[in-house]
This record gives sequence, structure tokens and C-alpha cells, in this order.
Amino acid sequence: MTRDLVGAAARYTRHTAKTTAQNPSRSRQETAWRFYRTPEVRSFANWIGNAMSGALLYAGRQGPGDSIERAPDDHPAARIVAEIAGGRDGQAQLLREYGRHLAVAGEGWTVIRPHTNGGGADWHVVSVLEMRSKGTGLEATIDGEPVTIPAADGSEAAPADTAPVAIRVWDPSPEKHLEADSPVLSSLDELEELRLLGAAVRAITLSRLTGRGVLVVPKGTRFPTTPTQRDAEDDLIEVFMQVAETAIREPDSAAATVPIILEVPAEMVGAIQRLTFESTFDELAIKLREENIRRFATAADIPAEFLLGMGDINHWGAWELTSEAIRLGIEPRLAIVTHAYTGHWLRPLLEAEGLPDAEEWGVYADSSPLRVRTNRSQTALEVFDRGAISAKALRRETGFDEADAPTPDEARQRSSDDTNTRPGTNGLPVDESTDMPDTLPAAAAPLPAHDSVMAAADGLIWAALSAAGEKLKRTPACPRSERARARDIEPAELHTLLTVNPDQVEQWRLLDGAWGRVPEIAQRYGLDPHCLTAALDTYCRELIAAGVPHTYETTSGVLRAPCLAVAA
Repeated sequence: MTRDLVGAAARYTRHTAKTTAQNPSRSRQETAWRFYRTPEVRSFANWIGNAMSGALLYAGRQGPGDSIERAPDDHPAARIVAEIAGGRDGQAQLLREYGRHLAVAGEGWTVIRPHTNGGGADWHVVSVLEMRSKGTGLEATIDGEPVTIPAADGSEAAPADTAPVAIRVWDPSPEKHLEADSPVLSSLDELEELRLLGAAVRAITLSRLTGRGVLVVPKGTRFPTTPTQRDAEDDLIEVFMQVAETAIREPDSAAATVPIILEVPAEMVGAIQRLTFESTFDELAIKLREENIRRFATAADIPAEFLLGMGDINHWGAWELTSEAIRLGIEPRLAIVTHAYTGHWLRPLLEAEGLPDAEEWGVYADSSPLRVRTNRSQTALEVFDRGAISAKALRRETGFDEADAPTPDEARQRSSDDTNTRPGTNGLPVDESTDMPDTLPAAAAPLPAHDSVMAAADGLIWAALSAAGEKLKRTPACPRSERARARDIEPAELHTLLTVNPDQVEQWRLLDGAWGRVPEIAQRYGLDPHCLTAALDTYCRELIAAGVPHTYETTSGVLRAPCLAVAA
């Protein structure tokens, strides 16, 4: 599914110098970066950055409908995109940095600095605080060193090989397009309140006056002398001050918690009082701080549970929240970056190479690695054994790629080894007669009216998957935002578009009541009803968990169970 690109980018050229050098949001962005040091903002920004780093950049163009046609590996667009930031590892770091910059300041700069010895370039993501105007150009601070960036000639000239290039990438404010927008920028007041409330709670914690109160004692009350003091007496106030200083300097010492033992005449006991200065603001400040954290979590464009915790959410719900966060918080930011690199890097280079259809090609981000389904390896192996998926799909689901596929020689050798381990292939006598034997083992007996059995089993499977699909629409696997679209999809195939783990089939009772007619059909064809039920149920569970559609051709594999031999 494609989406409108809602981002802004500007290559630093003479034509755009005035707009790219100006930054009316700079003072607010400086404040936003100060708040990055708070745990809540840092956690949010790093989550965005770490998630974006898992996406894959590739070159492509619009295909039929909403599809994206990938550029062949030998296409100039594919080569240029593959060289961004030096390859896959560099691109992961680049996207991670942009995730944090867009989350906090809503803006970042890409500075591409050619190597001095020629061949290649260094890619850097620079914050707005490290960019400033200098003369007719810009100056970026990279690794503590100033880098001068001249304004290029032309509005969209191809990047030069001898001078650094700067591209401003920002999420534009709907109010003023030139200014950046971000969840942190929109929450500066709440974050400032959070800082003040944090300071208040810290002051409450450290304050001796508010925390311990005042002890009122009769004037002249002193500690009794000890053998080491002889005739001297300690002043009571001096002792209290010494204990208080020790408690503050060493909060883990006994002086911080153990009471002071004071021996006084009995008639003076009632005269010693403790006055406290407790305020209702103490408890209120803590509640207000929690409320401000919740407000910021709500303002962030990812599910608030990522900042507030997921204590009451099971792992299935956590997976669904992650999917929602990718759709709302990650993919839009990836689109901002890829849109910038399409218009200000890829297409200018393609035009410089004379490619006639340069305007058709763009940089895209594949976010599917962020949605890798869990616990699919074993299911893939079982479905592969049933012939429902290819060896290529099996390698993909078990974490291997096509480079791990066996060579033709290895495949032939493995086939030969498998043949040699079968009965009758180890030099033992083999009956080479082609005549049909008089008797067959029960497991090999042909099913009666095979086409009819296949049709009946196919109908049962389709009905079960249809019922499961209707139930899926009301589960966390299908968020409310997608349920309208789900109504337009065949229920028996809905599991191929949603993620359902094996345990969820049982948890959500997707196949409950699906096999009510199996005994009747089994009796009609002389089959074992319990075995038929088990075979159909296992097959449907594996299809749902693997996200694989049912086909009539695979039904025969379900009916190969030995216990489904015709009853005598």
C-alpha cells in the first residue's frame, strides 16, 4: 500500500540558500534537544531510531495499482541506492539517526562529504544545532571539526564529486511549511512542567524541613555526660546538627533512620514536641508528574504503552501494538527520508547519467523486516513436507536466503542418498514385476470414490477457514482501523493477510465447531471419523499459522494419513 509523501527536503543550492539557511524553529529545537536528556523523551526517540534502522532501502518505481517495481540489480538506480551511506550497515545507522532527529527536532541534515583520495563519500546526519550559515555557504560541525559546504550551482544540479553536499530533511509543520514539527516540539510546555515537577519531587525528597519537621525541646535541655566526656556536656542542638549532616552526607548510614536517644527528667518528657510541615502538594506533585508523562506519551505518535509500560498486555497484544507503531510512527518518517533522497540525490544523479526515465525512479524503504512473524520456522517445515510451499519459501521463513540453496550437484547427491536409504535399495532382492499385487497393505488401499472424498474434504476445509476468518475480524490480529477493509476480503483467505501464531488458533477458538459434519461424511465413505477430524484440524491450524492459502490440490495430502484407509 502506498501513501502520500508528507515530507519536505531541500538541497543546499544557490536557489534554495535563503530558505535552507533560515530556521525560525531553532530556539524551540534547542529546547527540544535539552529535553532529549530526560528518560521519557530519550526512550521515545531511541525507539523510533532503532525501529527505523531495521528497514531496507531499495530503488523502485510505481507499478500497476499500488505495487512498487524494484529496480534490477544492474540498473543505475539500484547501484546508486546501494551506495548510499556505504551500504547496508551505513544505511541502518543513517536511518537510526534520522529517527531520533525527526522524533525530537523534526529535522536533520544529510552532509555528504567526498573522500579526499576520490572514490566514495562519507555520509553524516547532522542536527540543526550543528549547522550554521557562513558567508555564502553553510558550515557543519562533524566530529568536532567544521566542514564548509558551498552552495551548488543550479536548483537541482547533480552532486559534485569534489565538494560536500547538504540536504535538509524535515517534517513540515502544517501551520508553516518552512518550520519543522515533531511530538517533542508540540509538547515543550508539558515537558517543562515535567521538569519542574521532577525538581519539586527531588526537593521534597532532600528537604529536611519538609521531610522530618521540627523538634521542639525545652531550653537548656542537654545530653547527660558520658564517661569519656567527664564533666563536659554536649549541647542538644549541636548533636542534632551533627546527626542531620551525617544523614545528608551518608544517606545509607544509621544516622539517616535510627532515632536519637535522649534521656531527660520525667517532668520534661511532655514538653518535647515534633512539628511537621507536611503539604498536600507533596503527593500532588508526584501525581502531576505521572499525569504529564502520560500526556507526553499520548502526544507521541506511537502507542502510549511503549512509554508507559505493557504490564497488562500479553505478547499477542504487544505484537499488535508494534504493528500499529510501525504503521503510524515508523513508515511516515521513512517516507520523509526516502522522499528527500529521491528528489535530491537519486534523480539528479540519474539525470546526470542521461537516463531518459530518471523521473520514474525513486528511493523506497522496505519495512517488512520489522514485521517478521515469530514461531514460523517449524510451521514452514511442516507445510513444506505437505507440499504446500516451495523450497524458496521454506528458506525464507527459516532465516536462510537463496545463497544457501543446494547446488545442482548437491541436490543430485542428496537425492541419490535418499534413494539408497529406502527399503529394497541396499542390494537386497527386489520384486521387479510390474503386475498389480493380489493384496495391498491397509494404509495403501485406495480411497473409495476418490474425487468425491476430495470434494467433501475440500468443502469442510473451506467452511472451517471461512468460519475462522469471520472470527479473526473480531480479534486483535485485525485492528479496528483495518476491519472495514477486511470485510471486502474472502473470509477463508483472511488468515493469509493477518498474523496468527499457532497458540492463537486455540486461544481465539478459531476452529471451534468446524468439524460437526465430519462423522457423517466419514461414515458415508467408510473412513475413520476421529482420524479424519484430526487430519483436517491439523491441516487448517498449520495453514492459519503459516498464512498460507488452501488449494484443492493440497487436499490429497490431508487424506494420506494411514488411519484414513478404508475400513474393512
